Amino acid sequence: MATSPDSDERLTSLRSQLRARRPKPVSLPAEQRPVARVAVDLPLAHLDRLFDYVVPAPLDEEAVPGCRVKVRFAGRDVSGFLVERADSTEHVGGLSPLRRVVSAEPVLSPAVLALARVTADRYAGTLTDILRLAVPPRHARVEAEPAKPREPHHDVPLHTAASLWAVESGGDALVTRLARGDAPRAVWTATPGEHWPAQLAAAAAATLVSGRGTVVCLPDARDVARVDAALVTLLGRGVHVVLAADLGPAARYRAFLALSRAEVQIVIGTRSAAFAPVHNLGLVAIWDDGDDLYAEPRSPYPHTREVLLLRAHLEGCAALVGGSSRSVEAQVLVASGWAASLSPSRGAVRERTPQVHITGESDTPRDPDAGARVRLPGRVFEVVREALASGPVLVHVPRAGYQPSLSCDRCRVVARCQRCSGPLGRSRRGGQATCRLCGLAAEPWVCAHCGGENLRFPVVGSLRTAEEWGRSFPKIPVVSSGGDHVVDMVGDATAIVVATPGAEPRVASGYSAAVLLDTWLTVSRPGLRAGEEALRRWLNVASLVRPRTDGGRVVAVGDPALGALQALVRWDPEGFAARELAERRSAHLPPAARLATVSGSADMVTEALAALALPGYVDVLGPAVTDDGQVRLVIRTNQERGAGMTKALQRLQAARSSRKQPPVSVHVDPVDFA
Repeated sequence: MATSPDSDERLTSLRSQLRARRPKPVSLPAEQRPVARVAVDLPLAHLDRLFDYVVPAPLDEEAVPGCRVKVRFAGRDVSGFLVERADSTEHVGGLSPLRRVVSAEPVLSPAVLALARVTADRYAGTLTDILRLAVPPRHARVEAEPAKPREPHHDVPLHTAASLWAVESGGDALVTRLARGDAPRAVWTATPGEHWPAQLAAAAAATLVSGRGTVVCLPDARDVARVDAALVTLLGRGVHVVLAADLGPAARYRAFLALSRAEVQIVIGTRSAAFAPVHNLGLVAIWDDGDDLYAEPRSPYPHTREVLLLRAHLEGCAALVGGSSRSVEAQVLVASGWAASLSPSRGAVRERTPQVHITGESDTPRDPDAGARVRLPGRVFEVVREALASGPVLVHVPRAGYQPSLSCDRCRVVARCQRCSGPLGRSRRGGQATCRLCGLAAEPWVCAHCGGENLRFPVVGSLRTAEEWGRSFPKIPVVSSGGDHVVDMVGDATAIVVATPGAEPRVASGYSAAVLLDTWLTVSRPGLRAGEEALRRWLNVASLVRPRTDGGRVVAVGDPALGALQALVRWDPEGFAARELAERRSAHLPPAARLATVSGSADMVTEALAALALPGYVDVLGPAVTDDGQVRLVIRTNQERGAGMTKALQRLQAARSSRKQPPVSVHVDPVDFA
């Protein structure tokens, strides 16, 4: 099926923007034709443009658009991608020839190039920064393997795919439109339970019916494995590939080439899959977009959700943003009308969710200590004791380790290392207090504020929690999952499972109950998204519990007045996201506004502020000193002027680069701004 006219127009427009603001082309003599325009891998911001080289006659056949090349730049050989070929150049004077073609394999498609350019502009970065994320390193042995013919897939009746989506209001219409070749856009709040991998697989299968491809991004390898299994069940093997950084260089490059050569059209993976070279793309999907694993830790720090949304716009394809919860950014898409809301009916929610209870004021007559900050009120033990009779119980703890934080027993000030001022903690029972940064043993210890010599632990980790539950229920096995030891599955036998966020094992029939401990710690995290992140974690946990009709229960230890806990009781992620968005708009904070930070030493930030030519209607906040001793400048504007702000930041980096000044750290729309 051909791409839509709108998609072709967008790609043509973006390719023309790559050559914008250039002088009039200069005709070349025959010996300097054809010309190769190359994206040279240079770390300097002021060189963020294409460079022209002559294609020598011996390289004419191999030098195809999208291939890897070596060129001479500033007296040394540099890698790059041949973007396009032409018969004219804007350069005045002679052109250097291409040094060699590293590989004739066209690994950079025009669509991915356009996406990389737009992403770089969105996050005030450079094109080569994004291309390093988009195209994996070459693996010559894998590249030499013969291309494989496209595997036939199972014929999946549309009614089968639609039945998997029937529980969501409008889900069957989504599947029908995908199979028809349309480009629907939806924000999906999934029905509680273990059905979402099969639903994502069904959406990909419906898109394949129309002859189009699919990109599905997931937070981690465990979720990738679940959707991988669902696709194999639905379509068979060989119809899709997995693209993730932890596959290893050979397997990753093999999967990349299968997509680039159009051997398959469906890819699932982590962050790197967002740039996968899928031919005739019909759907981009992301699961649990609020997970901070989607934030790229390398400059210019693009977020996977935003990359996929840019791609949906550029290529005119469908978009699906899903999760057990709903991020505020996803709510913006619904509020603006860009996407439709796809969620289960209230009847389905009541039928499929567990009963949620908060130990707070309502428990005061039975347990006088429940209203205070008691970590394990009596009500928790009652629920766990009853639930263990019918299956395993999940205990959710926000911190890993044993005693990850220590403080002075007298003045309650955080205990810090006397050598490096790092926080102290204990890794095991009876162990010494040690610095979590430098590892120095800190006992004996003396408080620098009050002279106290005794330590207390205000925060208890998962290992200490497992130890406490083991003493309370000595005949029940206790399983710990978190940190470096993550358990994927546990059986249906009676057990207490203590897990940290994102490390919760699955149970085939669901947990009989779940306990949410230390909710105060989760919502008191510094940052703009503390409440949103807390609800996301709690809904993910509660989704692992059996429905209330099967006796499933969730008990949270915390203040019933907390908005996130109230939303959990009502199972109302959409309402919570709408209220959060209203508050962000009133405070002029992301995602209602565009925000960027400029960080560095005091001198660097002062120089940057003096040189920064910002457009009008931009707020400059700071500079302020951060916890790590750097100075940070905050720049804020509305969404409509966000492109002007990022362009000014790109010009700033280019100016500093041209003057051989060290770059400042620029971060556009940081995930968690504190």
